[in-house]
Amino acid sequence: MRARSPHWVNSTVLVEALQRYEQNLLPRSMRLWVEAMLDIDPDDPVQPLLPGQPHSSQS
Repeated sequence: MRARSPHWVNSTVLVEALQRYEQNLLPRSMRLWVEAMLDIDPDDPVQPLLPGQPHSSQS
């Protein structure tokens, strides 16, 4: 059986996924999906993905 992947994602779900990605709160499969979808190198430091959002690791 083939693994399922989303064919479409609404903006609310995408924004929530990006916020959780920045906070390192996504399950591995969703983290890999976001990285593949946005061509993110997982070895690079996490940068803010949403405009106007502060970086989660800033003090």
